Amino acid sequence: MDKLSGNNATVVNSSIDKWPFNERGSHQHLNPAELRVLMPAILGVICVLGVACNLTAMVILFANAHRGKLSLINSLIFNLMFADGLVLLFAVPFRAASYSKASWNLGWVVCKTADWFLQSCMAAKSFTVAVMAKACYHYVSNPTKQVSIHLGSTLVVFFFIWLSACSVTIPHWLFATLQRGIRGLLCVLAIPPEARDFMAVYVKAYPLGVYCAPLSFALMYFCRAYCQCQRRSSKTQNLRTQIRSRKLTLMLFSLTVAMAILWLPQWVVWVWECHVAEKEIEGAQPIVSSLPPLLTLSAQLLTFSLSLVNPLIVLSLSEEFREGYRGLWRRLTLRKQPPPKPKPGPHNPTTLQSPCPRPETSGQLGGERGLRSSSSQGPSREAQPQPEQGGERDDGIVLPDVEQFWHERESGSHTDENDPVPWENQSKAEEK
Repeated sequence: MDKLSGNNATVVNSSIDKWPFNERGSHQHLNPAELRVLMPAILGVICVLGVACNLTAMVILFANAHRGKLSLINSLIFNLMFADGLVLLFAVPFRAASYSKASWNLGWVVCKTADWFLQSCMAAKSFTVAVMAKACYHYVSNPTKQVSIHLGSTLVVFFFIWLSACSVTIPHWLFATLQRGIRGLLCVLAIPPEARDFMAVYVKAYPLGVYCAPLSFALMYFCRAYCQCQRRSSKTQNLRTQIRSRKLTLMLFSLTVAMAILWLPQWVVWVWECHVAEKEIEGAQPIVSSLPPLLTLSAQLLTFSLSLVNPLIVLSLSEEFREGYRGLWRRLTLRKQPPPKPKPGPHNPTTLQSPCPRPETSGQLGGERGLRSSSSQGPSREAQPQPEQGGERDDGIVLPDVEQFWHERESGSHTDENDPVPWENQSKAEEK
């Protein structure tokens, strides 16, 4: 962190939300012209893609909740996506705007709230992951238990998460101010002498309370949940629930690991800059006064890219989200495109069919009706007039089965087993 000496204050630049082009900033070895174009372009790509992915995930979660699938885990995932969306919509554009200028020109209000807002969203994400791990362990321990939750309870959980996140980051809002430097106005943390002892404790407790403790708690419960999935019975009725619990644990565990990895370089920068600031306040010269510029820039980009990675993990590892995404895509596609017209083919004629059947079809249908009527009449067939020889009908159509039947009767080649009218032969034998 940068330290500027003053009469009544020690000015320390924000570590995680480090504004560029300060008097002794870590960006002084880079070409400002290249940096002012490259960094806003990268942040713009992250912002656009991240907002689209987070919005899609939030729409799917809202649709599931509207259909009565409101659960604590889905609500916490929604809160995580909501925090990512806030970072991308409000923190990233201001950061890109600050990179495009050599001095701070966004005003006192933005300087006062920008770092505090970013840190509050990141802390809310960390606390959400911790609560999510606890809820996942409870679900895996007893999947058959009802996991739905009332909307009021969900709002209470959200309120305490955001209240804790906004409270723990108050020093970022309290000590942020504008200072005039060599290149113009700078947005820095101005720590008064009476608050040095408090900040000396805060800079050590803040990483432990926001990063180390919540993520360690989450990793511990996710490991326990995964072991619980492995120990569950493999009976048929529990197999589907076991697979679902394992996939859910894997998805939430991936979110936690991604946050731990992508957020770690920024905390390395935080701890080192705090160490440098303390040494300079005490009058001692540290071995290395600042970190390499590329490391600081990479740490900031990785922190913002976490808001893009989280929805991608959810959409790729959750089958429920993939189905919701396909359904959302179908709806958007059907609204924009008319249904395709059927192509002409043997089963899809281009002209309308005539209501009258074709002659060969009508003959077959008539023969089938005649056979059904003859078989349903049974023994009363003898009293009815027989059709002419050869099986000719009034319309002149000869049925092959009827012609063969009469031919066999006249020639006497039919057998008694296959005789369809055995009572006629039986009556003739009795007369003889």
